[in-house]
Amino acid sequence: MTDRFRQSSLQSILALDAATCAIMGALLVFASGFIASITLVPAALLFWAGLLLLPIACFIGVFARTPIVPTFAVQMIVLGNALWVLVSVALPMFGLIFPNGFGWMFILSQAMVVAAFGGLEWFASRRGGLIEI
Repeated sequence: MTDRFRQSSLQSILALDAATCAIMGALLVFASGFIASITLVPAALLFWAGLLLLPIACFIGVFARTPIVPTFAVQMIVLGNALWVLVSVALPMFGLIFPNGFGWMFILSQAMVVAAFGGLEWFASRRGGLIEI
């Protein structure tokens, strides 16, 4: 497998991650009230989480388009994904929010998608093609 293919693979994963962040961010910002009504996750939490996702999507998108992705960028993205998953699960587990069954499904499904992206990005970065910065 060539370094160019490895880099392209990582960039494709990053591009898809950026797109899903942007879509989810917009959905949470513009439909936070509706989502809150069917999940019992607080609308303010959904809104601010969505707002946070928009610059994250831009950050990831920038590195999806660079010729070579710096190691620090992938490390930040993977760490950010891990933290997102931990906080998503910790909030209801520690009783800070009280989602209903659909809310738990919403939280766990988005956390699994984020964890999958983090794993894919980490494995793709381990295959090479990164610049140490």
